[in-house]
Amino acid sequence: MTTVMLRDARIFDGIDPELRDGSHVLIEDERIKEVADRPIEFAADIVLDLEGKTLMPGLIDAHYHCIAAEPNIAKVETMPGSLLAQHARGLLEDSLRRGFTTVRDAGGADYGYAMAVKTGLIAGPRIFYSGRALTQTGGHADFRGLHQDSIECCFCAQRAAAFGVIADGVPEVQRAAREELRRGATQIKIMASGGVASPTDPIWNLQYSEEEIRAIVWEARSWRTYVMAHAYTAEAIARCVSFGVRSIEHGNLIDAETARLCSEKDAWVVPTLATYDALAAHGAELGFPAGSLAKLEDVRGAGRRSLEILKQAGVKVGFGTDLLGAMHRYQSTEFLIRAEVLSPAEILISATSGNATLLQAEGQLGVVAPGALADLIVVDGDPLSDLGLSAGPGRPHSAHHARRSHLQERAGLTLRPLVFAGPDVLGYGAFNQVQEFSQGVDDATA
Repeated sequence: MTTVMLRDARIFDGIDPELRDGSHVLIEDERIKEVADRPIEFAADIVLDLEGKTLMPGLIDAHYHCIAAEPNIAKVETMPGSLLAQHARGLLEDSLRRGFTTVRDAGGADYGYAMAVKTGLIAGPRIFYSGRALTQTGGHADFRGLHQDSIECCFCAQRAAAFGVIADGVPEVQRAAREELRRGATQIKIMASGGVASPTDPIWNLQYSEEEIRAIVWEARSWRTYVMAHAYTAEAIARCVSFGVRSIEHGNLIDAETARLCSEKDAWVVPTLATYDALAAHGAELGFPAGSLAKLEDVRGAGRRSLEILKQAGVKVGFGTDLLGAMHRYQSTEFLIRAEVLSPAEILISATSGNATLLQAEGQLGVVAPGALADLIVVDGDPLSDLGLSAGPGRPHSAHHARRSHLQERAGLTLRPLVFAGPDVLGYGAFNQVQEFSQGVDDATA
């Protein structure tokens, strides 16, 4: 057992919109043992004096794609898996350096990526993965052009696509959902409206029937988890939440009536505004298809207005980015974009304890509290008054796992923020079956 004492910290605990000065935290292995407003009398193995700097929970990105190596997803689908994995490694490790200690992957990541993080092969954030996103023929995860007829990415194929799986009709969507759940998915992702990156579906296109969506929701609930749905228009969003979807992704074109419905149904909405600004500025030069750039303007301008509508209706708002390729470097600009509408406290709570609740990891992640996993970052100054401390646009902060940070401290090297990340990345609470499977793999390879 290794113990770490953090002395003299200003704490943002992920819940309270006020900082607590003069705090002390004791960490035992990967979990927080005690948080106190007085010195803790304990002979810890490692003692770090934070000298009044701000200690806060690691950030959580609830809409992430670790395999989005290129803005043109059709190209990603044809990449060798070995090359794709190396791209993913770089994206994940860069995210950790920005202080993101957990990501919810919204399509593409699988058990292998989560295990690579868990075992230290990738020095990245925890991954709550959806596996392959479910899409109908011609839906948002069907990246075939108008000239292509073959279905190389159908869910029954020998080599399934990396990003999504085509499944039509109730029996097929049930089987596809069951397959992703069998492979350890911590939630199921579906495509319920047209999108920007896909080549053949307009934004207003409604995808999946009521019967198909309800069937997928039932499958997810049978595993004590939920469905997240890509949906832009008010009509698509209303259908999804009425049929039992828990998490709406993007939601740019939501209206007040639909926002009230989301609130009534206790649904979450996860805006992803950073990706639209990044695509508008750099998409063309980075190979984002011209047809997709044309669709971008249909949703970009409405993004900030959606934040106002969601806030007025009291909808639970998650924090996500949905960036592609080299534009992942703009991950932290999501903070600054949201600051045009929301307060720093609202944004940081969304990116910590709020997202932890969305991920069904409440009390485990996103908080500085006894019993929580010790995923912590340290920043100079007050992030509740200056979001630039945690949101430097395109300027990743230094961040490291606990063991590396301890060695640096002993050697006299001080990097900020530091990240103290525990080893388990595969989900909590309802996902005991995933943890048991993981433990079985560990035992078999020991």
